This record gives sequence, C-alpha cells and structure tokens, in this order.
Amino acid sequence: MTGKAIVIGAGIAGLSTALRLRDAGWEPLVVERAPSLRDSGYAVVFSGIGYDAAERMGILAGLRDRAIPATDLVYVKPDGSTRFRIPRDTVRALQGERSLNILRGDIERVLYEAVRERVEIRFSTTPRAVEQDDEAVKVTLSDGTVVEADLLVGADGLHSATRELVFGREEKFRRDLGHMVGVFMMEGLPGGVAEDATSSLTVGGRTLAIVHVGDGRCAAFFGYRTDRPDAELADGASRALPRAYANMRWVAPEVLAQLSEADSVYFDAISQRIVDRWSRGRVVLIGDAAWCVTLFAGFGSSLAVAGADLLGEALERHGDDVRGALSSWEQRLRPEAERKQQLGRRVKGLYAPADPVRLWLRDLPLRMAALPPVTHLLKRRLQLKG
Repeated sequence: MTGKAIVIGAGIAGLSTALRLRDAGWEPLVVERAPSLRDSGYAVVFSGIGYDAAERMGILAGLRDRAIPATDLVYVKPDGSTRFRIPRDTVRALQGERSLNILRGDIERVLYEAVRERVEIRFSTTPRAVEQDDEAVKVTLSDGTVVEADLLVGADGLHSATRELVFGREEKFRRDLGHMVGVFMMEGLPGGVAEDATSSLTVGGRTLAIVHVGDGRCAAFFGYRTDRPDAELADGASRALPRAYANMRWVAPEVLAQLSEADSVYFDAISQRIVDRWSRGRVVLIGDAAWCVTLFAGFGSSLAVAGADLLGEALERHGDDVRGALSSWEQRLRPEAERKQQLGRRVKGLYAPADPVRLWLRDLPLRMAALPPVTHLLKRRLQLKG
C-alpha cells in the first residue's frame, strides 16, 4: 500500500520517516512547530542499526561529510590541570569503524537536504486535534486546515503533542532520571582549554565539557544531578545553569559568561518515556516520542533513523494492512529500544558522580583503555594508523 502520511516533527525521527516513506511511494506531509530547521543539540555517536539504515537510505555520505573528527578526551582537575588523557586513536578503536561522532543538528540538516524538494514541510505549525476511524485519520492543524491521511506519525520528540492528543498526558509516560542537560555553541574556545580535543571536568555531581566539533567550532555541554527537574525547567537555562555551576572552577565562569549571548540553548531534564504500546489505530509514535532512551544510553539518533527505515519496510511488506504493519514494526524494534532504556537507567549514576570514590570507579575503565599497551592492541585490532 501507498498513501498519504502526516508526520508531526521535523527532527531526526520525523525527517527520517518522511524520507523513508517517500522512497516507499507514500506522500508525506511534515508539520513542525519551530519556524525553521533547528541547528542546536549535542554531539552523538551514530552507529549500529542506525548506521546501517542510513547507508540503505542513501544519507550516509552526507553524514560522513559532517562528522566530527575523533579527538583526544582530556579529563581535568578543578584547577585545569590534566587528570588523564585518552588518545584519539583509542577513542576511534573503542567506538568501532562503522561509527560517527556528529551533532544532532547536523543529522537533521543532512536529512532536510534529502527531503526538502520531495516533501512538503510546514513550519510554525502544530496539531490541535486528531480524529480517526477504520479508513483514515484527520488532523486539525494550528494554521486552520484539516488534513486527512492514511497514517499519522508522531515524531515530535520528548514532549510530543501527538502523544498527548492520542495517548494521554505526558505525566503518564515520564520517568525522570534525576539529571539536567544544557548545550550551546560557543563563540570561541575558552582560555587554557586544549585545542582539537574534548575536555571535561566532573565534580560534585556536575559535569562541564568543552567539545571540539570541527571547523573551529566548539560546544559547551552541562550535565548535573537534581531532585527538582520541574523547578529547574521553570527557571530555564539562564537561571538554572549559573546557579548549578556557581562555584565550579576551571573555565566555568568564562563559559557561563557566553550563555546570555548564545543563539540557541538546549536545556531539559533527562527523562525517558515508557509507552506500553506505540500505535493506536492509524497513529504511531516514533523516536523520543515513543521510547526516549536518553543520552545516558547514547543511541537515540541511531534508533530514530533505524526505526524510520524499519517502519517503511513494514508498510511495504504489509500492503493495505496499516495496523498489521505497525504491530509488526513494534514487535521488531521494541526489544532493542527497551534494552537501551534499561542501559540508560543502569548507567545514570556514572554520568556525574557526586563523590570522589564513584568518580574514581567511573574513570577506572577509561584510564585502563588509555594505557599505551591497551591503545596499541586496540589500534592493531582495527588496523588504525597512528
């Protein structure tokens, strides 16, 4: 079967879905609440089933062009001196050959370029109501139009409007993991930070990282523990980040001084969405709207692209049986998504340890990997040149 699909969200999951459905002969309409494509977001490791899907979908070359070169990882003390360093060849070996470091915004850009002339995208538009029956789904949009389609895909992220309209309020599905994250692109490298490297300080349940992302760009990455995520969100990045990092040394004061001038700041609670079933009738959730594994698991972008590819495959295989396709798709993908969610919950305590003992335990495997004999073995295994 081919038909019309409404895709809510022009992020990684939404654009991947639009591309895959268009290739399968469908006519997708993408609806996005933002006025334009977003360029913000943190760096991710793109690998596994997402990497394989990107290759099948013809976007891998574009992703490679925007990939962040591997850099040394430098772990510093509060005074800025180096605790230990992991060479870039070790980082590459640990990640594997079929893996890319890339900004989430750059993944979106590659997908957008692949669909912009083939798919209608309505920016500054949101869904207001959803109705469906056995034959079709109707969506009332904020621009006053009512659009009818054979399938509605909610790819509108962690705070999905589609999920709220069809599945219920966010509180039913939200599982907080007790941390906040903030990211913004910086105007320049802070003084004393190593060039062409990713440097980070973890102290007192807080992490600050300066991430080199290529082309002279760098990003500031904040992650910290909290037992009051809603209050932090209400205060917003401009108040919450300076408060949480007020007494951190190293380059924290210099980085925070750039916060008010940043073009775009990503700031949110780290939380998962536990949804017992990803589809209802002709409405399906995908990406963070459905499963959100969080940055602790580090596989969200890959799962989004893989999920879109598998959804297109299921719809092709099941012909006119949309509900059967959605059920088959979920049965195939859910075990992987749930494994990654479990991983995220299991490792959350390692993200920003609150005391020196837990910090030492977190860093021990990294220190071992950085030892010259281990680095040499890893390089030989993957035939890396150093």
